Amino acid sequence: MERLSMKNKENQDANQQLPDQDKVQEMFQEIAPKYDFLNRLLSGRRDVAWRRKAVSYLKWGDRSRILDIATGTADVALEIARQTKETVKITGVDFSENMLAIGKSKVSASKYSHRIDLQIADAQDLPFDEDIFDSCIIAFGIRNIPDRAKALREMARVVRPGGTVVILEFTTPDIPLLRTLYHYYFFRLLPFIGGLISGQRDAYTYLPESVSRFPSRDEFCQLMSLSGLRDVYCRNLTFGVACIHIGTVPEAQE
Repeated sequence: MERLSMKNKENQDANQQLPDQDKVQEMFQEIAPKYDFLNRLLSGRRDVAWRRKAVSYLKWGDRSRILDIATGTADVALEIARQTKETVKITGVDFSENMLAIGKSKVSASKYSHRIDLQIADAQDLPFDEDIFDSCIIAFGIRNIPDRAKALREMARVVRPGGTVVILEFTTPDIPLLRTLYHYYFFRLLPFIGGLISGQRDAYTYLPESVSRFPSRDEFCQLMSLSGLRDVYCRNLTFGVACIHIGTVPEAQE
């Protein structure tokens, strides 16, 4: 228990060192033009498979509405459209105008433009009524949110009882050798390559730092449960480099 408490304190201290929301927003504004290219390059295109897998955990029906938070350049929104029926509608929100501009361009050029709506919004204060979405998802965005618990509560608020909340995020591998290689790549090579191509080294230095400060899988599952979700569990991807967390919005009587 003492070790867990110390770990929690370390996470709390680390979270206090994260850039504030304005700083993070500014970074995404700056890296938006190269964001998709660098995602594919730096992950060896594994990010495409990770998003596809995360979307497969969403619960939906013939006329469902699905919310994609931190939609960015709309990769996840487009993947949802690919995996669901023509009658399913997707709403994507993000706090970066530059990222959304690229996302809107991609959506307009796709055959799914009539199904996807993108808009500016803060994950901590979603501009939607309660219980209007059947599921929601956030990919590689939750660690950038200052108040994660508040964002999780907002997700639980806007999703109907019985709906799913799916969170895809980077994590640290458990296997010692893989973790060593992962840290070398993440902390040494990734900032150099990302900075060289984007011209924004600080943004790609922030990425590994924010991942290292993110709660462990078990701790984040606990946070999801404390934020009002039930039946929470997680699934590792690519030996623990990324992880999908899944929770269900409880029925009213629960």
